[in-house]
Amino acid sequence: MTSTLTHTWRILKWGRTLARHGALIDIERNPRTPPRLRRVVRLARFGARVPKTPRYAEAFAALGPAAIKLGQTLATRPDLVGEAVAQDLLSLQDALPPLPWDVVRPAIESGLGQPIEALFASIEESPVGAASIAQVHRAITTDGRRVAVKVLRPGVEAQFFDAIDTYEWAAARLEAMGGELKRLRPRLVIETMKRWTARELDLRREAASASELADGMEAEPDFTVPAIDWQRTTSKVLTTEWIDGIKLSNRPALIAAGHDLNAMATRLVRAFLRQAIADGFFHADMHQGNLFALPDGRIAAIDFGIMGRIDRRARVWLAEILYGLITGDYKRVAEIHFEAGYVPAHHNVAEFATALRAVGEPMRGLAVKDMSVGMMLDSLFNITRDFDMQTQPHLLLLQKTMVMVEGVATALDPDINLWETAAPFVRGWIRDELGPEAMVADRIVTDLRTFARLPDLIRNIEARYPAPGGAPPSPPLPDIAVVKVGGGWRYGLVALASGAAGAALVQLLG
Repeated sequence: MTSTLTHTWRILKWGRTLARHGALIDIERNPRTPPRLRRVVRLARFGARVPKTPRYAEAFAALGPAAIKLGQTLATRPDLVGEAVAQDLLSLQDALPPLPWDVVRPAIESGLGQPIEALFASIEESPVGAASIAQVHRAITTDGRRVAVKVLRPGVEAQFFDAIDTYEWAAARLEAMGGELKRLRPRLVIETMKRWTARELDLRREAASASELADGMEAEPDFTVPAIDWQRTTSKVLTTEWIDGIKLSNRPALIAAGHDLNAMATRLVRAFLRQAIADGFFHADMHQGNLFALPDGRIAAIDFGIMGRIDRRARVWLAEILYGLITGDYKRVAEIHFEAGYVPAHHNVAEFATALRAVGEPMRGLAVKDMSVGMMLDSLFNITRDFDMQTQPHLLLLQKTMVMVEGVATALDPDINLWETAAPFVRGWIRDELGPEAMVADRIVTDLRTFARLPDLIRNIEARYPAPGGAPPSPPLPDIAVVKVGGGWRYGLVALASGAAGAALVQLLG
């Protein structure tokens, strides 16, 4: 177990780096910051040259791989770090200098358990991408297929789990300070990051996520996921179909290739809605670098380390919330928040509906380019604070992904209206899931499942209450009261007295 001294030393060392980039200014100036935390921040920045403009993304990048992932996690929590910080952290590039081939080659062979020549006809020594956890090389398999080979950086697991250990320690102490920090649940932030990291550090889980997403997206033929080469995939190495397309960030190249950018933006929004609302399993890192336009106009996604999952009940609530915001039915949106338990019952539904109206009305009918997503989120998080709403991690991850998708869609088509594009899909899904036909179907399924359990139920009853004529049940044994006579010497006297009485009785009867 890591000592308190080690945790404290790490926190101060990391805090020093953050202070040199101005990343602690907002914490120190925020009136809600607990005094103890403010003192730690002042100690960390003591004597440091602090820039006037904070550079949050640079600060986390300077701290190394684990901090990069923490920064990406905090980008989903504008309620915790503020909208300006979250927006800056969204630009955090998960990129590091590549490892040399003489380090990578043994890692690939060790991960696959075979020499490279046994599996690949050729593999490029220079990577096409290098991130904090892994790097990717282009290769051709022995049967002639072009693939991408992703390999974990050697030793990365130990680095991550050492850092996460200290993050958990610090988050527990922050939450113990109470007040606003307790409501914002920093321990949940670290737990979310820990789950993401566990998936990313086991490339088989990333492969399974890609495979599951591909199954769900069969209903959207304009969105594709690269196939997994399971024979060349282990926990340390992931091999997928090579995607030959244009990054959606390269607008000039997309135009030169003759792609319909307006249609592509609509496809992207619809694919995201299919994942998040219809399937409840979505790609949570859909930035421009992970999305490609294929020659036939389809969109392909890569990098499935960060995925989000929402259960059906939460998706129904989410769809109704989105549709209520689109149509201006703020009363229903407020009611859903209370039904879902997002807002404590002691608050007033009508007051919450009025607060939602103040956020939603200025946005309705506007194109994305005319909206201020930052102001909208800031207003929403002020509402969560005013109405004591606890953080919902699945909704925050979804919200972060929605901002990403909105940004990519706007870059493709500045005039797209995200709400109008989403409305037909959301309306259709609500009709299919909550309409009369769906209610009848759900009732039939529930009744059939009940009937299917009847034989087991009858067998359990027979086992508990067997039919007459069989072996009689064993009678219940009486409870035996244990009477304590006293200490050990008393037990000895009782035994001697009993023995004497028994001997006298024998003589008398004899």
